[in-house]
Amino acid sequence: MHTLLECDARKTIPWAHFRIPPFPQVAIKVLKVANNDGMSMCQISDLVSSDPAFCSEVLTVANSAAVPHRFPVTSIEQAVAMLGTNNLKGLCLTVAARSYLGKSIEVGALRTVWVHSLASALIARRLVLVGLTDDDTAYTAGLLHEIGRLALAVLSPRDYANLLGSHSGSPDSILPYEREMFGCDHIQLGRHMVAEWKLPPEFDPVVSSKDLLGVSHARLDLADSIHISCRMANTAGYPAFPGCEMTPYDELLEELPTSERRRFYADINQLASEIGRELRTVDRFNT
Repeated sequence: MHTLLECDARKTIPWAHFRIPPFPQVAIKVLKVANNDGMSMCQISDLVSSDPAFCSEVLTVANSAAVPHRFPVTSIEQAVAMLGTNNLKGLCLTVAARSYLGKSIEVGALRTVWVHSLASALIARRLVLVGLTDDDTAYTAGLLHEIGRLALAVLSPRDYANLLGSHSGSPDSILPYEREMFGCDHIQLGRHMVAEWKLPPEFDPVVSSKDLLGVSHARLDLADSIHISCRMANTAGYPAFPGCEMTPYDELLEELPTSERRRFYADINQLASEIGRELRTVDRFNT
C-alpha cells in the first residue's frame, strides 16, 4: 500500500515533459458516449465510422472468431445492432489499446503487458457473468487498468522492456524502480491519464494499487473485481511482467463472495485454457 504522500506526488510531477502520446480519440469518445442513454445507435455508429482506419480495424475484429455471429458484419451500424453498445465499446477499446502500443508490442517484455491487460479484461468479463459485479464496464476497466504501463512502454520502449525483463517480485515491487527511471510510476501516470483524458471517475481506483487482504465481501465494487482479475491473470500465466510473483489461486478464490465463488472456475487450468484460446483468436487479428 502507498502512503498519501506517494499517491499525491503526481500533483507535483511536471507531466508536460512526458509527452504522452494521445490515445485514439475515437475510442475515448466511444467510452464516454456509450454510457449516455440519450445516444442513439446511429450517433455511435457515426462516431466510430468517422475514422476510416479505426473503423476498419473494429470491423475486422467484429468478424473474427472472438465475436460470435451468424452473418458477416459489414458496417458499424450492424455491429452496434448485433453486439450492443457495451460490447462495441469493449471492442473499440481493444483495438485502440493495441494500436496505442504500436511497434512497442513487438518487444517481448512489452507484449507481456498487452497480453496481461487483455487477459485481465477477459477474466473481469467472466466475473460479471457469475454476478460478482453488476457494473457493465468491467471488460473496459480490465483492459485499461494498466494504462500507465502501456504509456511507459510507448514512451521508452527499450528502457522499460529492460526493467520489466529483469525485475522479479510482487506486482507493486517494481514501482520504486519505475519512479527512479521515469520520475513517476505506472500507477501515478495512469491516474494522471484518467484525469487528463476525462475518463469516468470510477476508473481512478481501477488504475490504483489496492490490496483486498483476503477479505470476502457480499459484493465487490468495480475496482475490487479488476484487482482480483489482474492477479488471476498473473496466476493463469499472463503476468504483468515476466518475474511477477503470483498469488495462489485458492487464495484468490477466497476473496470472492461465497455464492460467486461456487459458480466461478474451481480449476485455474480450465480458466487459463479458456483465456488462452480467446487471446489467440483476438491476437490473430492484431499482429
